[in-house]
Parts: sequence; structure tokens; C-alpha cells
Amino acid sequence: MLLAPVEGIIAAAHDTEPDHPAYRGLPPIGYALTQQRRTRAGWITPAGNHVLIEADGVMVALCHLQQGSVQLQTGQHVHRGNVLARCGNSGNSTEPHVHIQANTTPYIERAITVPLTFRGTLPRNGDVIDISDW
Repeated sequence: MLLAPVEGIIAAAHDTEPDHPAYRGLPPIGYALTQQRRTRAGWITPAGNHVLIEADGVMVALCHLQQGSVQLQTGQHVHRGNVLARCGNSGNSTEPHVHIQANTTPYIERAITVPLTFRGTLPRNGDVIDISDW
């Protein structure tokens, strides 16, 4: 389960995109050939299923979530540690993972990214991250 890293308001929640099969090594040539088309289709296509949390004027985006797993709706208040969704493989993704990004606005196409820091060491594959370490 993916837990909320910050307290705030759910600014957007999307979870209807299908998950892709995971690829080990290089993805099939068809996947690589369609990457530009997916990117031109708009932000939701590369992000896949996602949640945007507005926290102190910053939008925290968590992307590539599992289809149908988002637990909260737009407008809901979320506390650190609340269950958000499951890790998935939706959007522009070749293997299950969570993409986290902080932006100045929910309008991703014109947003400026905000630096994120993590206390401690970065996780390895399979590690469970305790959000109290953030």
C-alpha cells in the first residue's frame, strides 16, 4: 500500500488507466516506438493513475498507481500515513514503481518542480519505506 507522504487536500485522483505487463530488460520495440505518441496525448497518459495532494501551496504528485486502487476522492482531506493506493504499472511505465514529484501548480504542463529531500538512505528494490523518515 502507498501511504500519503504529506497532509493536505486531494486535488486530483485518477485510477481508470490499465496496468501494463512488466518488462525485464529492454521493453519491446513497439513500446519504445509509441512513447512519443503517449507523451503528446497529455499529462494523464504518461502519469497513468495518480493522486495529487495540495500541501502548503505545493502539489505532490504520486503516479503510476494500480488501476482501481485509489482510496480517496478529490476534495478529501488526507493525513500523513493515510492509505492512498497501490503501486502499479500504469502510464509511461515498464515496471511497477511509484513516481513522486512536487510542483508549484496542479496544471502540470506549466508547473515548476519543487525540490524534494529524503532523510536517510534511498530505498532498494523491495524495501518498505516508513513515511516518518521523510
